[in-house]
Amino acid sequence: MLAALANIFKIQELRQKVIFTLAMFIVFRAGTHIPVPGVNASIIEQLFRSGNLLGLLDMFSGGALSKFSIFAMSITPYINASIILQLLKVVVPTLEQWSKEGEEGYKKTNKLTRMLSVGLAFIQAIGMAWGLKMAINNPGIPAILLIALTLTAGTCLLMWIGEQMTAKGVGNGISLIIFAGIVSRLPDGLQVIYQYLQAGTVNILNVILFAVIALAMIVFVILIYQGIRKVPVQYAKRVVGRKSYGGHSSYLPLKVNQAGVIPIIFASSVLMFPVTIAQFIDVPWVKQIGEWFRWGTPLQTTLYILMIFFFTYFYTAVSLNIEDLSDNIKKNGGFIPGLRPGKPTTDYLDRVMSRITFAGAIFLSLIALMPNAIGWITRIEGIYFGGTALLIVVGVALETMKQIESMVIMRHYHGFMK
Repeated sequence: MLAALANIFKIQELRQKVIFTLAMFIVFRAGTHIPVPGVNASIIEQLFRSGNLLGLLDMFSGGALSKFSIFAMSITPYINASIILQLLKVVVPTLEQWSKEGEEGYKKTNKLTRMLSVGLAFIQAIGMAWGLKMAINNPGIPAILLIALTLTAGTCLLMWIGEQMTAKGVGNGISLIIFAGIVSRLPDGLQVIYQYLQAGTVNILNVILFAVIALAMIVFVILIYQGIRKVPVQYAKRVVGRKSYGGHSSYLPLKVNQAGVIPIIFASSVLMFPVTIAQFIDVPWVKQIGEWFRWGTPLQTTLYILMIFFFTYFYTAVSLNIEDLSDNIKKNGGFIPGLRPGKPTTDYLDRVMSRITFAGAIFLSLIALMPNAIGWITRIEGIYFGGTALLIVVGVALETMKQIESMVIMRHYHGFMK
């Protein structure tokens, strides 16, 4: 294994990319400890102990939000802008046209994404500063604007760092920033387990059981993440002059988890919103609604599963256009054995995609509920393992390893993964 990993550093270009990526990680982690001026961070930290929406955002920022640092909003506005534009492609013809223009269309979309990200970041920063004004030393319009501009500038800096990592490093920079933020919370989790052991709350068997379940979940996520449904496609032979083209068999890979982690993020955000609002509004009926939607209650769990199913089907339908897929097969002279090109192929692909999306929704529901199940089984509470964090970490790690593998194979003809 060590010899295989050493292949990475034998290639000068790849070695420079890896070192640059690690250097950007250091910059990111350093920024999470630079506080926003004029804020009492100790008051804010008390709001992140109840598992609300702020706690979810704090996980993505690697603890920067609970410290209220310049990277408190992390890269979340950029992700929201990307998702919004992807959803708008269905109703805005210009955005759909850009997606078909290749590199030029990508540049236009990326520029619009940046502009929308800055706008969303400023609006979110204003709302965050206003909602947390009890922690501002001298609350007022100038202080709120200063905090909003500082947080917006931090998000813009992270956007630039992410783009530099994509261009000069390895992997997708935006995804790696989120990955680094989540992984950075691992030492805190280990410290919590150690404190439980010291206090006698749990024993070593509970810790071993926790480790076994965690390892099994990681393997399960990897298997489903890479799982595909292979739809056979036959391409007809074409004769041009004295040469023949086509005539080969292939397959169309349809991912089981086409929607990725998006359904869990959407469902979590929607259901945690009432709990978060209830913390800031001291009205009895609002507090009662917050109790109904508290994490782990029967109502919250039921709605959580239903919303995951809904967003899984919705986002899959938006991100994967079955009709375009069928048309592309037809244009390239291909057909699915036993089916005619056109509507029969479209209906078949739609039926297959609906079935595997159902399996993907079940998978996402199980992963989303595992943190509660692990806490109940092992009696180790206060450690968020599973759900959004696990899917992001596994997905980003696999994609980054694949990119490194391809770069190593290009030069050594053998990679570092077995």
